Amino acid sequence: MAGLFTWVVKNLDAFIGLLLALVVAILGLNNGVSQDVVNSAILLILGVLAQALLRDRLRRETADREVRQVVRDTRDRLAELVPQMQEIIGPEGALIRARETIDSVSMVRVLHGSEVGQALAEARRHTDRWNFKGGTGTYTRAVTLPECLEHARRRNATLHFAIEIIDPTDEEVCERYARFRRSLAPDEPGERWTVDRTRKESYATVLAACWHRQRSGLLTIDVWVSAQMTTFRYDLSSSCVIITQENPQTPALRIDRKELYYNRYNIELQYSREQSRRVPIEAAAQVRLDDEPSVEQVRRLLTVLGLPLPRSFGDREVADIVSRAIQARNPYA
Repeated sequence: MAGLFTWVVKNLDAFIGLLLALVVAILGLNNGVSQDVVNSAILLILGVLAQALLRDRLRRETADREVRQVVRDTRDRLAELVPQMQEIIGPEGALIRARETIDSVSMVRVLHGSEVGQALAEARRHTDRWNFKGGTGTYTRAVTLPECLEHARRRNATLHFAIEIIDPTDEEVCERYARFRRSLAPDEPGERWTVDRTRKESYATVLAACWHRQRSGLLTIDVWVSAQMTTFRYDLSSSCVIITQENPQTPALRIDRKELYYNRYNIELQYSREQSRRVPIEAAAQVRLDDEPSVEQVRRLLTVLGLPLPRSFGDREVADIVSRAIQARNPYA
């Protein structure tokens, strides 16, 4: 009811005209008034309607002026904002910089738990090259190298390996590495990390590289030994680079080949190898290794490669190196 009353008030002139028309029509039909009165009433009604039309036209013109003024004010305000908007959305604007920042963050994917093993397995499946830099290369000789070779055989494709590990003939770096590994898990069950164990693991990786090289015409492999240790492990395939640490509970980083930092890490690994000592792996052809290399073969091989065994290593220690190289087990299985 209140809404109807409000509408009547807003349209009072039209309502009065309508009311007059109804009253005159009823009186005219009943012959209650003369024709002159009816004609006068009609003129009055027309006048009321004309007034209503003029009022509506005036309102529309006023509204049009207000709209045009709002448009002009908006245009002027936008003109003032354009320089500021250019700072935000322009080629050098904040929005572009923010997008670049977001893109740079998305270049690196953080891997947790089982995602690390899955990412490494996926990288091994289709790669034609692998660059490794790390400690003693235990996981590389146990899992990475054999699986990459197997996938290469299935594709009938070549495979190039580059391995950089700590120098087993450098007692100081071996001691530093052993101390570092003990600090990660001081109460870890199993074999304790010592200088001798570190040396055996590195020697085993070199032996495994030579052993696989002699048995696969698809494989080319290079080995470098370094007097510097790293707490990270870098695995660079043709599709991505995966950076891990010795502790398997620590999240890993994956950078795909399409990203900028893939090439940066490729350069980093190259320069690191140039600062290390290359093992003349081609000289290994002078020593033919059996399916189960003998102690004498291993001694001769390491001497030819410029990595002589410590005098304290007897036949039992050499046999242990052979076992670690040829029957290597996944240390994280």
